[in-house]
Amino acid sequence: MQTLAPHINEQKAAEAFSAQSAIFDEIYSSNTIVNYKRERVRAHVLKYLKPNSSILELNAGTGEDATYFASLGHKVHATDIAEGMQQKLREKAAQYGLSNLISTEICSFTHLAELKSRGPYEQIFSNFAGLNCTGELDKVLRSLPDLLTDDGVATLVILPRFCLWESLLLFKGLFKTATRRWFSKNGVRAHVEGTHFTCWYYDPQYVIEQVKGKMDVLSIEGLCTIVPPSYIEHFAARYPKAYRFLMKWEGKLRFNRFWRRVGDYYIISLRKK
Repeated sequence: MQTLAPHINEQKAAEAFSAQSAIFDEIYSSNTIVNYKRERVRAHVLKYLKPNSSILELNAGTGEDATYFASLGHKVHATDIAEGMQQKLREKAAQYGLSNLISTEICSFTHLAELKSRGPYEQIFSNFAGLNCTGELDKVLRSLPDLLTDDGVATLVILPRFCLWESLLLFKGLFKTATRRWFSKNGVRAHVEGTHFTCWYYDPQYVIEQVKGKMDVLSIEGLCTIVPPSYIEHFAARYPKAYRFLMKWEGKLRFNRFWRRVGDYYIISLRKK
């Protein structure tokens, strides 16, 4: 596979998600497992979030999380590379009367040094694998400490290089999907709304190594390890008892050394030294 130059890949990702912005909420807002994931991520963030914090959100999308945290009294600087997403975010902030607490900026997470507002922030937050859209995650991670207050926290939600549920798709004959993370060192071709770009997968240890000496790991938990990924459509509706059973066990095992590494995502929080 031919890998796009970083700036070209970012442009393609921006085009793709701008095109999807008009229907993004319609696609995902009613998905039971997507809502479960949001609740889990927000609960994780709130464990470390002080009252009236200043938050830098990366790949903020249409503002579902920005408006949630702003509604709790936090000030959010919501960044994204997709203009369409930023427009939807601004509309949503105005609709909810939160424009005074939410600011926006078009900025790639690989160019955080160029932010107009450089904080410092008590919290940096990136949800739902936006950071997997760059092959320069090392660059992003090394830029975080300078944007945080002393003892500030970064919470990142990232796709690892192995997903147990995804691998089980081998038994349905979906070899390409089941194994796409296994051979992803040089990136995997993805497409959204007809636009192709490259994404990468990163294990927790990679993140830890990049911030070694500058940030400490607070916690790592698996997300959609026992609960199926949201793209396994209609699972929660078709099998409600099984879904509740799997949620229960994921709640018990999400910090387990094995289970936290084999989910569709993991959530990692890091504190600046």
